[in-house]
Amino acid sequence: MKYLKFLNNEFFKEAGELSRFTARFFRELSKPKQEYEEFIHQCYWIGYKTLMLVGVTAFIMGLVMTIQSRPTLVEFGAESLLPSMVSISLIREISPVITALICAGKIGSGLGAELGSMKVTEQIDAMEVSGTNPFKYLVVSRVMAATLMVPILSSLANAISLYGAYLGVNIRGHVSWHLYWFQVFDALSFGDIIPSLIKTFFFGFAIGIVGCYKGFSSQKGTEGVGRSATTAVIVASLMVFILDLIAVQVTDILGLT
Repeated sequence: MKYLKFLNNEFFKEAGELSRFTARFFRELSKPKQEYEEFIHQCYWIGYKTLMLVGVTAFIMGLVMTIQSRPTLVEFGAESLLPSMVSISLIREISPVITALICAGKIGSGLGAELGSMKVTEQIDAMEVSGTNPFKYLVVSRVMAATLMVPILSSLANAISLYGAYLGVNIRGHVSWHLYWFQVFDALSFGDIIPSLIKTFFFGFAIGIVGCYKGFSSQKGTEGVGRSATTAVIVASLMVFILDLIAVQVTDILGLT
């Protein structure tokens, strides 16, 4: 019982600190003189440096999903529905969530380790002494970059995974390039694409804010840096699943599914 009580106290304390950190982010974001140069640098680091990993994963994901789905559809005589089924599954759910989880692993851990190292080596304290606003420079720029780049990476992953699915369709069958894309876009609607895109902005924000929070609150030397990077990945991944569940419920209530 004491252990459970301790866990509950730690959970609510962590949730409160994260909420206060998020509120501070919005306060700093509303102030003038944004760090645009650092924002562009972080967009390059978060977006371009993650593109290869996301692209390879998306391609394999589309290819494997098509190969795995074919036998079931052949059994029911619905092989012609393969492009439509795969495209809806990838665009609605699989591609955005898998991309967000990849970003949670790479970006979340990177932010936690980077800011954690700066925290324990007192570089953040030195910035405050020198008159620089470390929160705006380090946190706001990184969170905004993650919020912008995760939807872009997700959109690219959608396109790459659909191309992988095209190759998967033609491994044991033959569907022309034009017919494949006609079936893909005929099956999709704005009700599939827009909610999928909107929720990736929330994924990106959650990944950025959790990674920066864990790094900014790091302590206990190098051991704390490692713990910050690890917990950033865990919490960010959990947040992705929670936000995805909320998004599914909202789109269902609004009749967009």
